[in-house]
Amino acid sequence: MEVRSENNIQQVRSDKLPSQALHRTRLRVWFFRVCSSILLWTCLVHIVAVAELWHPRLLTGFTSGVSWITRPPPDFKHSLHAPPALAPPRNYRSNGFLKVSCNGGLNQMRAAICDMVTVARLLNLTLVVPELDKKSFWADPSDFDDIFDVRHFIDSLRDEVHIIRRLPKRFSRKYGFEAFEMPPVSWSNEKYYLEQILPLFSKHKVVHFNRTDARLANNGIPIDLQKLRCRVNFQGLKFTPQIETLGHKLVHILQGKGPFVALHLRYEMDMLAFSGCTHGCTVEEAEELKRMRYAYPWWREKEIVSEERRQQGLCPLTPEETTLILQALGFDKETQIYIASGEIFGSERRLAPLRAAFPRIVKKETLLDPAELQQFQNHSSQMAALDFMVSVASNTFIPTYDGNMAKVVEGHRRYHGFKKSILPDRKKLVELLDLHQNGTLPWNDFALTVRQAHEKRMGQPFRRRVIPDKPKEEDYFYANPQECLCEGTNCEAPDVSIKATLSVSEQL
Repeated sequence: MEVRSENNIQQVRSDKLPSQALHRTRLRVWFFRVCSSILLWTCLVHIVAVAELWHPRLLTGFTSGVSWITRPPPDFKHSLHAPPALAPPRNYRSNGFLKVSCNGGLNQMRAAICDMVTVARLLNLTLVVPELDKKSFWADPSDFDDIFDVRHFIDSLRDEVHIIRRLPKRFSRKYGFEAFEMPPVSWSNEKYYLEQILPLFSKHKVVHFNRTDARLANNGIPIDLQKLRCRVNFQGLKFTPQIETLGHKLVHILQGKGPFVALHLRYEMDMLAFSGCTHGCTVEEAEELKRMRYAYPWWREKEIVSEERRQQGLCPLTPEETTLILQALGFDKETQIYIASGEIFGSERRLAPLRAAFPRIVKKETLLDPAELQQFQNHSSQMAALDFMVSVASNTFIPTYDGNMAKVVEGHRRYHGFKKSILPDRKKLVELLDLHQNGTLPWNDFALTVRQAHEKRMGQPFRRRVIPDKPKEEDYFYANPQECLCEGTNCEAPDVSIKATLSVSEQL
């Protein structure tokens, strides 16, 4: 019985062997086909991606048939919209290469980039992607593509100017080539660039502008060039995806808590040192600021009388002064205020009166996890880009000093429908503040006068002030690019009327 049983088992096993072998063979074939398909499709996707980067038009017909491979389906929740078709590139004979090194902070460099694109367009030049300032007070090591989307910058302006990432190798120092280096004359018009600068390119081929701040006039520029300055500013210069994502997150958090004011509190060490403004500082702090001013040889003005500057309206408002002005304008304890600035000089000690009056004060450092900001640490221009995005999106924007950020944000808010920007008349405010603080001007009169003084300083449409032969004193183009704003809008007579008796907080 045992022998028969064992024989039966062996017979069953032998019957099963062919079917098991066949099953394993089928599995191997199926596995090989799946792996081969995955490998082939992966290679295809990589080939398409590389071809698109190398020459977008090379595989146009082919990629249209396989576009679904690299794009999520249309109904995907977070699907990315295909970018608009690029405008055809402008065909022109380039007169040479323009290389530029921007100087200053983020917004000074931003305006300069717009100017340099415009100069390149005027002179039919090839523009090299601008170099950013790394030697200023902020010592920010960021390159252009650390702050701005360089591909978008090049592509979005291709119908106006040919922009390249770097000079061809034959123009490098390695091959013994030296570009002609110079700073253009400040506030220059079309005639200067055509008559004085253009001839340099026939001789040198590459001209390097080593300073770019305010090198193009505010006024007297042809309308098409003025509109190009706007196009670069409002469309061509887009922040990197990392900055855009975090900036939008900040705005979303703030908007989720209600309307908010972006307060550009320019009470920072560099501003106080270079302006010589020490009102409200201790003797030790004033000396520290003076030492810093002397430490920078390029800052020509060394001995400054602080109180004279303040009376002329040339100093940023202090945190204490800002507190009184905000209260006079009608903002109350429930107002959400975002501080759009770097480290306040004197830190929390100087912020205490402002925080006591407005407990809902926030900063990017308090709204975001430290890990989210880590990538931007020690990169002041990238941090300033976040503040810029929040300031443009805010319900009300208030700068305590009319520096480059205040002006460029003001221009963006005008472009986005003349959003409310309260622009303090610092000379008038200093006079009122002193009268109130010495007991001469009661609070109610002080508050009423402050509101009356700012009725027409809230971002309404108006024409730029032109002062012949005094470009530094006239209105800045990027604060009020009227050539790009006044079509269909009456900029001659502001159509926005704000009653002095109506508090600003009621208008949020």
